[in-house]
Amino acid sequence: MRAVVFEQFGKPAEVRDVPDPEPVEHGVIVRVEATGLCRSDWHGWMGHDSDITLPHVPGHELAGVVEAVGYRLTGWRPGDRVTVPFVCACGTCPACAAGDQQVCERQTQPGFHHWGSFAEYVALDHADVNLVAMPDEMEYSTAAALGCRFATAFRAVVQQGRAVAGEWVAVHGCGGVGLSAVMIAAAAGARVIAVDVSPQALDLARKFGAAECVDATGVADPAAAVRELTEGGAHLSLDALGSPATCAASVNGLRRRGRHIQVGLLPSPDGTTPVPLARAIALELELLGSHGMAAHSYPGMLRLVRSGVLRPELLVTSTITLDATPAALAAMGTAGGAGGVTVIEPWT
Repeated sequence: MRAVVFEQFGKPAEVRDVPDPEPVEHGVIVRVEATGLCRSDWHGWMGHDSDITLPHVPGHELAGVVEAVGYRLTGWRPGDRVTVPFVCACGTCPACAAGDQQVCERQTQPGFHHWGSFAEYVALDHADVNLVAMPDEMEYSTAAALGCRFATAFRAVVQQGRAVAGEWVAVHGCGGVGLSAVMIAAAAGARVIAVDVSPQALDLARKFGAAECVDATGVADPAAAVRELTEGGAHLSLDALGSPATCAASVNGLRRRGRHIQVGLLPSPDGTTPVPLARAIALELELLGSHGMAAHSYPGMLRLVRSGVLRPELLVTSTITLDATPAALAAMGTAGGAGGVTVIEPWT
């Protein structure tokens, strides 16, 4: 099969032929019809993830068709149209038994723990726990956008963030996760403030329901701008980008007893990130992480998608080929950009 491979962190990847994967006894091989290009893939390529061993094929948000199944698998068969959370759970650890597969103690992630979906085929383990059946009418590109960014945003806003109608919700960073969060929070009836450095991304945020937008390059203190617009601060705020600046701005933009959700990864040389905890103590803020969403939680989200309340297909702003992927992966580290989701179609 053809796949995007890199041999060194931060060095150009290339498209080349590699062996086809084989299913393990409880797994499947999926023919990849569409896979998203995510900032998390860029973090992996840069060497920010200790689980990656070289050489490596990235890619973790995907949709496709089951091609082959392991001999112990009973719930899936070749030809099934599927997607999958980016966290693949074991199904048997205490976290999984509690229904918290998104923080499985023995989780694997395609594109990180093993070769991923920037390829014509990908292997997925413990398929009975992790695969999600795609609605018949759903496009592969739409389903690919769900697996990491949209599902992550859904859980961050609805389950972890507990957004309700009438609240102010600030979203810092309007890439794929952030725009998903804007759309989901607006659909919940919240008043959304989008914060970004890109005018194009802020235009998309307005399209997806943001009531207010803050251009972070045009104000001295984005957190102060959020507090002013909300007359005291957001009830809920998400750092959807992942940087010391956006994390601090998200926390500092909250009102008393507000809720901060950290979604974006926060790589740093020493593994730590400064967080304004003095404000968290003084205002009794909640600081929570959010890490994907378990497969069993997808039906509620999919019902809203099928009803038209949520429109993840609108987030797909670019479709590229496998051959164009190495350059697009490297460009993910560039500040700004047009926002939205880029989808790779490996068979084109």
